[in-house]
Amino acid sequence: MSDPTVGSMVTTPSAEQPSATAPADPGQQQNEKPRGLLGDAWHDLRRKPLFWISVAIIALFVVMAIFPSLFSSVDATRGNLDNSRVGPSGNAWFGYDVQGRDVFARVIYGARASIVVSLLSTIGTIAIGGGMGIIAGYVGGWVDSLLSRIADIFFGLPFLLGAIVILTTFNQPGANNSKFKIMSLVIMSLVILTWPVSMRIMRSSVLATKEADYIMAARALGAGSGRIIFKHLLPNCLAPVLVYSTILIGSFIGAEATLSFLGVGLQSPVVSWGIMINEAQDWIRVSPYLLFFPAAFLVTAVLSFVMLGEAVREALDPKLR
Repeated sequence: MSDPTVGSMVTTPSAEQPSATAPADPGQQQNEKPRGLLGDAWHDLRRKPLFWISVAIIALFVVMAIFPSLFSSVDATRGNLDNSRVGPSGNAWFGYDVQGRDVFARVIYGARASIVVSLLSTIGTIAIGGGMGIIAGYVGGWVDSLLSRIADIFFGLPFLLGAIVILTTFNQPGANNSKFKIMSLVIMSLVILTWPVSMRIMRSSVLATKEADYIMAARALGAGSGRIIFKHLLPNCLAPVLVYSTILIGSFIGAEATLSFLGVGLQSPVVSWGIMINEAQDWIRVSPYLLFFPAAFLVTAVLSFVMLGEAVREALDPKLR
């Protein structure tokens, strides 16, 4: 016979005291939608102070490049020799250069050339290198081998020496070259010498993605190569290229300033931070502010893009979270 006391010893959870294993509110579960890669990255980025600091600085430089008149109404190309090398004051916060031009106005207007060259060079590099990387990784075979060997040839070219050779060949001294032509030559030289890196990044991403189950399923359902590339491969392989492009913008700002400093890049009357540093090198001891202010803006711009790229890289890479 069963013990009648057993039934009395069994306790049931009270309605007022829910058990610890009770499921969460179903309404709350429905409101929390699953996030994708970009959603997770944004959720991680918006909690990083470094990300917001770099975005704020970059936004400031972009506004300076688009609307320089908001910061200074002084003509950056005209000067008065009576103000030659006059130090910083209330009339000119950063002083005057050798030709009597306002250094503050020139620093503000110099952001336009640097940012335009870096942005266009990055777009060209990612478009050419990324396109060739997708073709090489997706097609494979002899096409992959051919494009990889071409990229290896460009990898063997020293960047600074190659840029100097290209610019001195097509930009003859004494020729009447327009601002647009000189800027186009600088952009072309940067793109030619840097596209293999983005090509390799995109190629490796495509090789790691094209054998995924959803790619095989799309191919089995009869999807063409164009649909597979643009609908499936490109959105899933774009993250590492975007990270690289963010860092590349900062690198191109420094590269443009280096070429302008050496006298083979942008030239007067174009206003550029590299040109200002070049003109200030002979006056470092007597007028150090001529070098300090453009160099400070240059370093800040480069570091802001590099910090943004590092923050985006950490957000898109689950291993670094």
